[in-house]
Amino acid sequence: MKALILDIQREDWDRTQGMTFTDVDAPVLEESKTPEDSSKVIIKPLYTGFCGSDKSLWFRHAFKETLFDSLESSGQSYRICGHELLGEIMETGSYASRYYGYRSGDIVSTESHIFCGKCHQCKIGDAHVCSDHKIIGISTDGCFADYVKLPARELWKTDVDLIRPEVAAIQEPFGNAVHACSRVDLRGKTLAIFGCGTIGLLSILAARAMGAALIIGVDPNRDNLELAEKLGVDLTIQVEKPTDPEKSFLPDIDIARVIREKCFGEGVDVSMEMAGSNQALNTAVAATRAGGDIILFGLSAGDYTLTNFQEIILYGKSLHSVIGRKVFQTWYTLSNLLMSKGHDLQTKIYEIILNKGEGTIVPFHSFERERFEKSIQEHPKIIFKY
Repeated sequence: MKALILDIQREDWDRTQGMTFTDVDAPVLEESKTPEDSSKVIIKPLYTGFCGSDKSLWFRHAFKETLFDSLESSGQSYRICGHELLGEIMETGSYASRYYGYRSGDIVSTESHIFCGKCHQCKIGDAHVCSDHKIIGISTDGCFADYVKLPARELWKTDVDLIRPEVAAIQEPFGNAVHACSRVDLRGKTLAIFGCGTIGLLSILAARAMGAALIIGVDPNRDNLELAEKLGVDLTIQVEKPTDPEKSFLPDIDIARVIREKCFGEGVDVSMEMAGSNQALNTAVAATRAGGDIILFGLSAGDYTLTNFQEIILYGKSLHSVIGRKVFQTWYTLSNLLMSKGHDLQTKIYEIILNKGEGTIVPFHSFERERFEKSIQEHPKIIFKY
């Protein structure tokens, strides 16, 4: 079968980029040889989303150790990438069919964090921070392929009569946004989103649907801010990237002041740091009112510097980190939001974030590396169609 893979050696990481479109062996269910296959299914992807994590793999920005450690432990030489999926079940293991009720022809999406079900976090309902989890497409083979084998307990049945398939393919990243927006009660609150990339844009939609009264978008990229405006933010602010590396962590006091002036002179109730920027984090803290909340979702390796740390304590500001989606609480919430007739989330995702499919939905089997790399740099979201 065809697949999009990473097949480099650890020592080649820093001097390569991209992925390879090639032929690999198709997955099979062999319960007699591998008993755990009884709880798995074979899925034929219909649409798959190219995630920010995939982009980080493409440009070698993150997940190096996770990727190579998992390959070495399993004795594999390559990794099939991809974890955002809408697909059709083709074959089910006996336990997957009997216990979970899956049948050939069922349409499903998937949680991307494969949780162990045995650790302390899993047992108390925090499977999204499982101590022994695997990430589909990074630490185990993913869905950028003609077929993918996944555990049935990770799947989420999806009705494409209620959620259009192009949108259903990105339920997983929309779930990131919904989880972030669920961390605190947004009803009637003022909100600033620092970083209007894909998850930041989806967070605008989720926050509005979940009751945010005023939303401010902050980003250095004018194109991202124009998308944010189309999605309905109340104010956009363009930030200049710091030019002095030694001061790159310092907050942008001018932006913080503008935000405070917009919100009773005190600051927003909630800030979301979605960019993985040290400057954005400190600006978010400075722009948040006393007693407010800062949601941390942006991911970046290395050390961060918190400026004026005592301000967080003395003014009772709370920091909340968010990873993945609550399994499966977040999935219920995101599905209800997408299917609700009271919101136009699907329309805005398809028409604005996905640009009605123009340049954003590409045929998987016509993959061209240079053209694809240009696409992932021009659009906030790319989807493969099979």
